[in-house]
Amino acid sequence: MRLSELHYDLPPQLIAQQPSERRDHARLLLLDRQSGAWRDAYVYDLPKFLHSGDVLALNDTRVFPARLIGQREPGGGAVEVFLVREQAPRRWTALVKPGRRVRVGDRLVFGDGRLRGTIAERTEDGRRTIVFDGAGDFFAVLDEIGRTPLPPYIAREQDSPADRERYQTVYAAAPGSIAAPTAGLHFTPELLTTLAAQGVEIVKLTLHVGYGTFQPVRAEDLAEHRVEPEVYVVPEETARRVTAAKREGRRVIAVGTTSTRTLETVARATEGGVEVVAGQGMTDLTIVPGFTFRVLDGLMTNFHLPQSSLLALVVALAGYAPVMNAYRHAVAAEYRFYSFGDAMLIL
Repeated sequence: MRLSELHYDLPPQLIAQQPSERRDHARLLLLDRQSGAWRDAYVYDLPKFLHSGDVLALNDTRVFPARLIGQREPGGGAVEVFLVREQAPRRWTALVKPGRRVRVGDRLVFGDGRLRGTIAERTEDGRRTIVFDGAGDFFAVLDEIGRTPLPPYIAREQDSPADRERYQTVYAAAPGSIAAPTAGLHFTPELLTTLAAQGVEIVKLTLHVGYGTFQPVRAEDLAEHRVEPEVYVVPEETARRVTAAKREGRRVIAVGTTSTRTLETVARATEGGVEVVAGQGMTDLTIVPGFTFRVLDGLMTNFHLPQSSLLALVVALAGYAPVMNAYRHAVAAEYRFYSFGDAMLIL
């Protein structure tokens, strides 16, 4: 498929700048992947569409305040650092502004001296490796002095306590993401309790969302695109429950493209059908049309940018015409798009 085929027209006013007043009151577009038919609903209607025995897979990664504002030493020039990926404890790959002025060996200071680091390396793509000083709980310091990395299409310079709360799932546990797994933002504890009470099995996994998820697709031929590796963890219980569901013919529904990529990464074909293998590692699995899904029977996801790898994944699961027709309906019906926007449920 060509990248240009994933274009759609989106009026700027449909890009959500604020989350819905209540998490589960966001709109939900139900898409039947077999017929291509859609139905308008709300997230709180999920118990009507999920059944006893379904497995719902959630990504429990936690967004950390990855933006740091500081100064160079000596000289005091202002610098902005966006932490991208942890290489080792206190050693990070980062984007740095202004890039031309920050050189290998420069010392950086943040939060009135609460955190200091040294530029250890510059990579070919212009990123920096920063080694931070000290010991103790690095993420606790970031919580105090860092800023929530809201997406660039949200037109606010600084995050707020409200952003920190709403740009995080209610079940977030493992810090490591520079962006939220946004489909999960719509769940409340009460909604999860209702689903569990009616027999939906809720399982957790972790994929730390990195910069690669949101990198622009530069290859016109989607088969040539690759996302950057991201860290995942699949617990034993999750692997066991998903494997059992597949062998028993029960549905597995992923919440978000990150959960999708994780489950499909650890799926293995066996004589008994499909086995999901527990473990942790790095995945660069790139799902584009033509991909064979072994695990997924359904997906809950937000509305994605045109010509993005995330939209390509949705098209791979539900088909080009059904997805693009659903997106055109969502635009006409004034659904809210992107991270703080509304959601789709594909079954």
